[in-house]
Amino acid sequence: MKTFIKDRLEDVVRPPRLCPGDRIGIAAPASPFGAELFEKGIGTLRRMGFEPVLPDGLFEKDGYLAGSDRHRAAQLLGLFRDESIRAIVCARGGYGALRILPELDFDTIRLNPKILVGFSDISSLLSAIFQCCGLVTFHGPVVTTLADADDGVCQGFLAALSRPEPLTLRAARPVVLYRGAGTGPVAGGNLTTLCHLVGTPWAPVWKGHLVFLEDLNEAVYRIDRMLTQLKLAGCFDGVTGILLGRFKDCGETDAVYRLVMDLFDGEDLPILGGFDVGHGGANVTLPVGLPATLDVDRGSLTYLCAATVGADDPA
Repeated sequence: MKTFIKDRLEDVVRPPRLCPGDRIGIAAPASPFGAELFEKGIGTLRRMGFEPVLPDGLFEKDGYLAGSDRHRAAQLLGLFRDESIRAIVCARGGYGALRILPELDFDTIRLNPKILVGFSDISSLLSAIFQCCGLVTFHGPVVTTLADADDGVCQGFLAALSRPEPLTLRAARPVVLYRGAGTGPVAGGNLTTLCHLVGTPWAPVWKGHLVFLEDLNEAVYRIDRMLTQLKLAGCFDGVTGILLGRFKDCGETDAVYRLVMDLFDGEDLPILGGFDVGHGGANVTLPVGLPATLDVDRGSLTYLCAATVGADDPA
C-alpha cells in the first residue's frame, strides 16, 4: 500500500463541489441501522435539495454488520464508480468499516474522487482514503444523525460540501490547554477507531498534521491507554497541533483535558478543546486532509482553501 504524505496544497485532491439537485449515494460500510432515524435523515437530505440514492443491498444485515465485508466494500466502491453520484454519505457508524479496508480498491477511489462523509467508526475510511489516495474526506454527520440535526449542523454540512469559500470553524466552548498556533493538513477522528489502526498498513501518519480527536463511552483510563499507545507508536511525532472534540460519557471532560496536558507537557504544542465534533450533540462537518491553521488564542481552525472544487474554479 502506498501512503501519500501531502506537503503542498497542490498535492491534495479536493472532490467536486456539491450543487442543488445532485445525487447523493448512501453507503452502509459498518453496522446496520434503524428505519425511523434513517428515513428522517433521508428527509433532511431531500430538504437540503439533494436526491438520495439507495443502492441495492443497503439494508442487509449480518449480525452487527450491514452485510458481509465483501458486500459492504463492493457497495462503497460501486458508489465511487457511479458517475451519476456526486457524494457519498454513510448511513451509520457502529462497527465494521475497519474490516473492509483490505477489500477496497484504492485505485478505483483515486480515479473517481468524490465527497465521502461520516464519523465514528467511519474514521478508519476517512483516514485510509486520504492516506492512500490524497483525497480530502469529510468528518461529519451520518444519515441517522442528520435525522435530528439542528440548523447549525445542516448549514455547516452544506458549507463544507458546496461553498467556494474556505471554512473557519470556531470552538463552541474553547478550552485552552496549551497556547500557540500551528498549520498543517487536518487529520483524526474517533480515538478508539484510529487507535485500532496502529499496527496495520493503514496506521495513522500524522507528522506535520493538525490532529482532532473525539470519543464515546470510554473511561478516562481507557482514553489514557489509547492516547499513550498512539504516542508510543510514534503517531504524534511531529504533529503541529491538537484539537479536542466531544468526549461523550467518558467521565469528567476536565479529567480528559488534564490527561492530554500531562501526555504532551513540555512539547510546545498548541492544544485546544471545546470543538463541536463527534458524538452526543452538534457535529460540525470538518474536512480531513485539507491544510488549515489552528489558532488557540482565537479559538479557531481556519482552512487555507475551499474543501471542494467547482467547475468554474481556476485550474
